[in-house]
This record gives sequence, structure tokens and C-alpha cells, in this order.
Amino acid sequence: MKKMEYIRSVLDVFARSPFKPLYLHASKGVETVRILDQAVNAYCSNMPLVEELSHQIDGIEHEADIIKQTIRGQLSSSIMLPVKAEDLLNFLKPQDSIADVAQEAAFILTLRPCDMPAPIKTKLCELSALTLETVEAYEKLVDSLSELLETSFSKREVEESLILVPTIEEMEHRVDLIEKDLLKEIYSHEEELGAVGVFHLVELVRTIADIADKAEHAADRLRTMILRR
Repeated sequence: MKKMEYIRSVLDVFARSPFKPLYLHASKGVETVRILDQAVNAYCSNMPLVEELSHQIDGIEHEADIIKQTIRGQLSSSIMLPVKAEDLLNFLKPQDSIADVAQEAAFILTLRPCDMPAPIKTKLCELSALTLETVEAYEKLVDSLSELLETSFSKREVEESLILVPTIEEMEHRVDLIEKDLLKEIYSHEEELGAVGVFHLVELVRTIADIADKAEHAADRLRTMILRR
């Protein structure tokens, strides 16, 4: 689909609901992380798919940018919202970072092949999988709240949806613990990997883990937006 056609399709969604594009934007971020997880597993298995998967992420991240720009453009109009526009934009920024950081991680994968020891491969795939689970939980949160924002929702309904926020926070904490263990594992194989290999893997690990951090940040901003409405 060409860029202008895609913009029109997003505008059509926005015309029906000012909150559906928020979920559409979140789902694009999750899609990039899902493909990144495939790329990480391909990287650890020495499969020649990493470059192709990275290009797929580039395309999806571009679609996410179009949705983000459309949302921002529509908010500058006189549209009535049940939340503060400033809060919505503050929430949109970290949500948008999910796809951005996934794109960066995928690019790092393409820069250098790395023959890793088995323990590093195992932990790297574990880190990627839990990061994906974190953003999938975040997607469920955005989906439930975007549905609520369409109706006159009760305090109880909001509280039930926001239960997912501490779940996401706990998952991000688990990602952080895996990240630290993985960094220690990488440095324990410094002689085998070489200085460049260590630097490359450290950058990769920190970038992947940062995706979960962005999801947690976006969830916190979303909670703030809803409670301040």
C-alpha cells in the first residue's frame, strides 16, 4: 500500500474512533517485536533470515510512524476527547519507541555475525521471548482501555483494566534480571568472543531489554492519562 493510501485508511479509522488508532499503533509496535524475536532466533541458529526480517521491521516501523503522525495531526483539530491531549501525546511517545528500538535491535543483528557459546544463545533467546511477552501484555492493556474510552466507563472497569500495569512492570523487572545475567555471561566469555564480539553483544542485549522498558514506561503513562481524565 502506498503512503497516501495508508494515511487515508488510518484517517478512516480515526473518523470512526479517535482511540482505535492508538491500539493500531500499539499493535504495529508488537508486530515489530514479534518479528525481532524471529530474527534473534535466526541469528542464534546461523540462519540467513536476519537481513530479510530486519527489512520487514523497517516497513512496519514506517507504518507506525504514519499512524503516529496522523494521530498528532488529528489532535491539533477541535476533536473532543475524554482525556487531556497533552497526556495522550506524552503516552504516545514511549509507545512509539517500542517499534523504534525494535528496529534498532534488528539493525544491530545485521551488522556482525557472532558465533556465540551455547549459554549465551539460550539466554539471548530467553531475553527476546520475555521481551515479546511484555509488549504483548502491553498490547492487551491498550486494547482494553481503548475500548473503554469509547464508552461511559465506570471506575471499576478502569481498575480492572489497569491490573495489567503491575503485571507489565513485573515482566519488565524479569527482563532486567535476565539482561544482567546475560551481560555477566557475555563478559565471562570475553577471551573467546573478542573485544568487538563482546561490544556487539552487549549493545544488542541492552537494546532488546530497552524494548520492555519502553513498554513499561508507556503503560505507566497510559495509567496516568486514564486516572487524570
